[in-house]
Amino acid sequence: MAKLKVRYICQACGSVSGRWQGQCADCAEWNTLVQEAAEVSSIFAAKHHLRGGGRTIALVGLDCEIALPKRFATGIAEFDRAIGGGIVPGSAMLVGGDPGIGKSTLLLQVGARLAERGQGVVYVSGEESAEQIRLRAVRLGLGKAPVQLAAATSVRDILTTVEADPPALLVIDSIQTMHSDLIEGAPGTVSQVRASAQELVRFAKEQGTAVVLVGHVTKDGSIAGPRVLEHMVDTVLSFEGERSHQYRILRAMKNRFGGTDEIGVFAMEEAGLSQVPDPSALFLTQRTEPVSGTSVFPALEGTRPVLVEIQALTVRLASGATPRRAAVGWDSGRLAMILAVLEARCGLSFATAEVYLNVAGGYKLSDPAADLAVAAALISSLAERPVPSECVVLGEIALSGEVRAVAHAPLRLKESAKLGFETAWVPRGVKGGDGIALAEFGNLRELVDQILGR
Repeated sequence: MAKLKVRYICQACGSVSGRWQGQCADCAEWNTLVQEAAEVSSIFAAKHHLRGGGRTIALVGLDCEIALPKRFATGIAEFDRAIGGGIVPGSAMLVGGDPGIGKSTLLLQVGARLAERGQGVVYVSGEESAEQIRLRAVRLGLGKAPVQLAAATSVRDILTTVEADPPALLVIDSIQTMHSDLIEGAPGTVSQVRASAQELVRFAKEQGTAVVLVGHVTKDGSIAGPRVLEHMVDTVLSFEGERSHQYRILRAMKNRFGGTDEIGVFAMEEAGLSQVPDPSALFLTQRTEPVSGTSVFPALEGTRPVLVEIQALTVRLASGATPRRAAVGWDSGRLAMILAVLEARCGLSFATAEVYLNVAGGYKLSDPAADLAVAAALISSLAERPVPSECVVLGEIALSGEVRAVAHAPLRLKESAKLGFETAWVPRGVKGGDGIALAEFGNLRELVDQILGR
């Protein structure tokens, strides 16, 4: 008979240790090891090979023709765009995001749209009662949608309830509150999260029900629980945004049925989340005359260009004072690099000036194509000479001061022209500027001369 031994599992990263210790050796988190009992196989079973005794599985050639997975649209275009065109029956999705960002609101709206189209939808919450969900639905104007609600935490009870009549969509809010009676431990532990998710994913594959799991996130923004949870599901969605800002972005981090280069943009309003078909309107400031220290950059989210405004402010200090460098929505290390290139290659001095950089609207940029727009805003602020308001700026800056080409420049320029911009400051050799005049720059010194009028 197999004997039991004790093991300790980290609740932050899922690593296993043979003894308890205050700090996890893998993720360095404190007081996260929890004791669990594990069954150890006998010596004979451990040495027994697996080369016989099983059943023969059917092999399929790579060249065989297979049908594309069928999808059903939710009626919310931004949600469908992010997941690749619609929900695939039998798929498992994991949606993560900060508390209060709008995950439950978004999924309730998606479920209501599907239910109104005749699809069966079951919404199970382990954090709220059915009355609380109903109150939110009434506030969102969805009180008459035929969505079935339940407040439960037992996976066995949930699967027993929906097994008789499997719905098209099953929403579990959240997976950290679910409990499986096959595993010892409190809800939210690594073993409980893994076991509960495994049973729900198996139900999705066997019954053809699309299952959506809501996941909590840790303080660094990653989904709480074991990393294996993200491997078990088909799609991982991240719902991003600042609670102090209006906009929200739904981004696919993993998608087995589509790409991960598309986003859905929403705006939080009194009646819930509304779609934003033109995201550039959220991040561009409408003004009648140009202001120094600003530039417009055509960012690219998947195949969708989004024009954002970059704002810079330089403040001269008295000699001897230590200047500050602060960046919001942009990498502070890359800001320091651009300042160094401006000083070393262009002769501009920022040593006695505080530098503040901000991406308007709370947008976060990581695209190196924004280097030239950041440099233009910094030069404009230092010289107090505004960049033309009808101009967009894009290009990557090398340490040598060279302005390098960027990806998908024609697509960025096409969207800029569509929104009324007349001029684009771009790297040398860029093609595809139909409808917009191009000013090409080979190095950063040429940009300085352009802004300073030299």
